Amino acid sequence: MLSNNARIGGPIPKFNDYHLWKALYYLDDKEAIGRKKLSSLLDIGEGSTRTIISLLQNHGIISINKSGIILTSTGMDLKKKTRMDLAPISIKELTIGEHNFAVRIPRLAHQVSYGCEERDAAIEAGATGATTLIYVNGALIFPGSEYRVDPTIENEIKSVFNLKNEDVIVIGTGQNIQLAEVGAVVAGIKIMGGLKLSRGIKDIISTRSDNSELISLAFAIHDLVGGLPVCAKNRDNLGVRIENGAVIDNAYTGEVLEEVIRSGTTIRRIATSGPYKGIRVIVTPIELDNRTIAVIGVVDIRSMAGIDNLIRLREDEESY
Repeated sequence: MLSNNARIGGPIPKFNDYHLWKALYYLDDKEAIGRKKLSSLLDIGEGSTRTIISLLQNHGIISINKSGIILTSTGMDLKKKTRMDLAPISIKELTIGEHNFAVRIPRLAHQVSYGCEERDAAIEAGATGATTLIYVNGALIFPGSEYRVDPTIENEIKSVFNLKNEDVIVIGTGQNIQLAEVGAVVAGIKIMGGLKLSRGIKDIISTRSDNSELISLAFAIHDLVGGLPVCAKNRDNLGVRIENGAVIDNAYTGEVLEEVIRSGTTIRRIATSGPYKGIRVIVTPIELDNRTIAVIGVVDIRSMAGIDNLIRLREDEESY
């Protein structure tokens, strides 16, 4: 079971375009990498790594053999088209954070307006911000102006990157170096027009997904219904139970959840046992290709009557 400090605020992101791009960065068409090693390199869970691998495989970007994962010719083309150079950097005069990380995007200065979109993309990805510069006619300048960067700062950037005309530099800043890197890379991907990898429900969840694949969806529902308790599980694994903005059980199931998996239909009724005994629950299936792959339920604690139910909600940990 996870503590109540497991999550506060919005949904927990499993992975974003940074992780997809970084997977391309680590993979090539010659030396295969195993799933566990890739998960370690990306610093995310194996469940999210499996989802990334499935997404890349569905788009023909990777192939998998006994040795591991390698890029296909399509994958190599995408890697070349989305190439960025990256390195940690320390230029506090230009940024608002303690930790900075920079990327060089080749020959795309014409894609940058004022740097606002890149900053917003970095913030959305978890960074504190991002500063965008362009290299035009032998000078490093702020986009949307003729204002040249201080020569000392320009020389420092040139000591890290081999700048060419029309290059873009994005310096991400964050609470730690990892978030600074994420901000810079995501901003760079924004400039390049995105990775253009469409994602559907099958790329998010499957019958065998672990809890990490369900948790963002469950938290989204939790927020949508005003903080009511939410339970979710896939067909083949135990699920999660969420209350008050936190995961309170990460190995959960119950009779109503299991019944909906078997029947494939929405059930609305009063729970007869477990932590929500005596409370109205609504559980609905999530279907893919006419098959129930997972279920998600909401507990209507507004229907509770009397203090006994409040006590039971916290003390009775049996599955309903």
